[in-house]
Amino acid sequence: MATTSRTRRKQEDEKKNKKKQPPVDERPTVPVPSDAMLNNLRTAFGLLDRDSDGHVTAAELQFMLRNLGIQVSDDLISDLIKDASKTGNGLIDENEFMQWVTKIQALQGVDVTVSGGDSEEEITRDLLAAFKVFDRDDNGYITRDELRAALEMIGEPVTDAQLNQVLALGDIDHDGRIDYEEFVKMLL
Repeated sequence: MATTSRTRRKQEDEKKNKKKQPPVDERPTVPVPSDAMLNNLRTAFGLLDRDSDGHVTAAELQFMLRNLGIQVSDDLISDLIKDASKTGNGLIDENEFMQWVTKIQALQGVDVTVSGGDSEEEITRDLLAAFKVFDRDDNGYITRDELRAALEMIGEPVTDAQLNQVLALGDIDHDGRIDYEEFVKMLL
């Protein structure tokens, strides 16, 4: 009987020791983004943070997505904010935003550690996407009203004089609107 009691105690001790071991974290590790990627993420965060208080709210995220023509339910926005916010307070600070986007990109197979410049194809794709943000009716031109709306959407209200200056810079053929080629020349 003494042997059985010792064996039983030994087994119980082994079980206790196993329980005390920390669980293995099987989540994928998030790579450290390149400096170029961090700068892009800071810019994106600044555009989302409309009131410049250092946090993105569900309302700010929803506002930007709707202005980009992306319809997302309030429930999904709430889930996205909960996933990104480490504190659970319904707010995303810049650091949380960067970690969240980097994690999403890593899960999609995007190499965020590459610090080289963007390829011509990536630049063209980004410029076209930017042009489409301004060209709300998708007719191939940015009008004065579309320019005003886009600038206000990103938190840059403009005066009529400022709009005239931007149009004068970009409207090379003087037709009162900016086409894609003019838009590219203005930015590059």
